[in-house]
Amino acid sequence: MTTRTADPRVLPLIVDRWSPRAFDGAAVPAEDLAVIFEAAGLAPSAFNYQPWRFLYAVPGDANWAAFLDILIPFNQGWAKDAGALVFIVSDESMRKDDGTANPNHSHSFDAGAAWAMLALQATALGYHTHGMTGIDFAKARDVLGVPEGWRVEAAVAIGRQDSPEKLPDFLKEREAPSGRKPVAEVAVAGTFASLPA
Repeated sequence: MTTRTADPRVLPLIVDRWSPRAFDGAAVPAEDLAVIFEAAGLAPSAFNYQPWRFLYAVPGDANWAAFLDILIPFNQGWAKDAGALVFIVSDESMRKDDGTANPNHSHSFDAGAAWAMLALQATALGYHTHGMTGIDFAKARDVLGVPEGWRVEAAVAIGRQDSPEKLPDFLKEREAPSGRKPVAEVAVAGTFASLPA
């Protein structure tokens, strides 16, 4: 639960989703990760191409230290206690069986839809997620073995929330759901010029 408020017709699951940094360090079980990734895979995508891929590690496995080291030091400081680290990559092209490919203009858009589904399903299972672009993208491509033509989009920490007391003082005060802009600031009937300045 959060202190956010929204129109009562907005799904409570959406309202309750937020991104803490204090996690309890327990690895997310494989069966829960499978459900989370299955939900992510139900996201819509152009031509149902499903350009997203999820590369993950959990505490104690062979890739955990290397995956954690891809994050910038600030994010490493708190994400070390996550129960899983996920890197989302997307295919920049729509590849055909005959070996040809066409540019996929919506690959990042579609991967973002999958990330939203992932976050909501994790919330439904009692976990929290925290998306990050504070990563070393060159290192990510190398460590994760991402080939040319695929884009490293972001990293996601997943885990059970823990007490903010474990965080540095400057993060404790930020450990709460963030506000949202009013609908009137982000959606208008008309052109871009109709948006508030």
